Amino acid sequence: MAIATLPRTSETGTLATEDGQRPSRRRNGLKPRKSWLLTALMSVLFAYSMLPLFWLVISSTKTQGALVSSFGLWFSGPFAFWDNVVQVFTYQDGTFGRWVLNTLLYTVVGAFGSTFLSTLGGYGLAKFDFPGKRVLFAVIIGAVAVPGSALAVPTFLLFSQLGLTNTPWAVFIPSLVSSFGLFLMWSYSREAVPNELLEAARMDGAGEFRTFFTISSRLLAPGVVSVLLLDIVGTWNNYFLPLIMLSDPKWYPLTVGLNQWSEQANTAGGETVFNLVITGSLLTIVPLIVAFLFLQRFWQSGLAAGSVKA
Repeated sequence: MAIATLPRTSETGTLATEDGQRPSRRRNGLKPRKSWLLTALMSVLFAYSMLPLFWLVISSTKTQGALVSSFGLWFSGPFAFWDNVVQVFTYQDGTFGRWVLNTLLYTVVGAFGSTFLSTLGGYGLAKFDFPGKRVLFAVIIGAVAVPGSALAVPTFLLFSQLGLTNTPWAVFIPSLVSSFGLFLMWSYSREAVPNELLEAARMDGAGEFRTFFTISSRLLAPGVVSVLLLDIVGTWNNYFLPLIMLSDPKWYPLTVGLNQWSEQANTAGGETVFNLVITGSLLTIVPLIVAFLFLQRFWQSGLAAGSVKA
């Protein structure tokens, strides 16, 4: 005689499976519960984040006259975006194009150089023991807590004594040092590269440099890309360091150059070119968007690498 068994219930009164676990909402065909409060909060944060970009796009389509006489969050007057782009690259004998090249140069040298040094330093701190390691690590932690603006004046005085101010080296050299990138790569290297793998490579006769460039570098790739993206954004948007180091406009990056155009309106006889400043600002963020889209999958995998444990 078959005996029908009733499904067991958990302590909270809900149905439970044979292993004592509650059935999944998704397995039972039930939709996961949504939080309207959380959805509303995220919608507000999204609107707050996208509103400046929306205003920038709308304003870049206006002439100088329409920019100051119309509502900022909607189109007005003739569509002048392409005219503004042409004026941006031809104003003051095309100095904007030189600022773009300067910014690319500072970013390539500074961001890629900083990422390379941070990777080497973080990997060395994580995988090698040497005298003074604890002291060095404490110095790095302390450097992370010091804001860059606090070091600007001492850095300027040092480079002034060396005769490097108003040269690209005054931007290159400080950009190569990233204490946060070094700390991030130390943290990532500890978990991403197993010590057993390094020991096996050494037993096979591989040197430390060969092991790093052929084995460890591949495992560190997601973390390297994460640090690279942070360094690219930081170097591309760097404003205060070039401002105090450079006085010749031909070496200005985009941030300092566009600010100079904006300040023209406050000088006697200066020309007001806010439409060019806004259009130039929009063009300035395009390379960053492209970099994020291109490196997005590596960056996401780097952030999620420590979230799953075998």
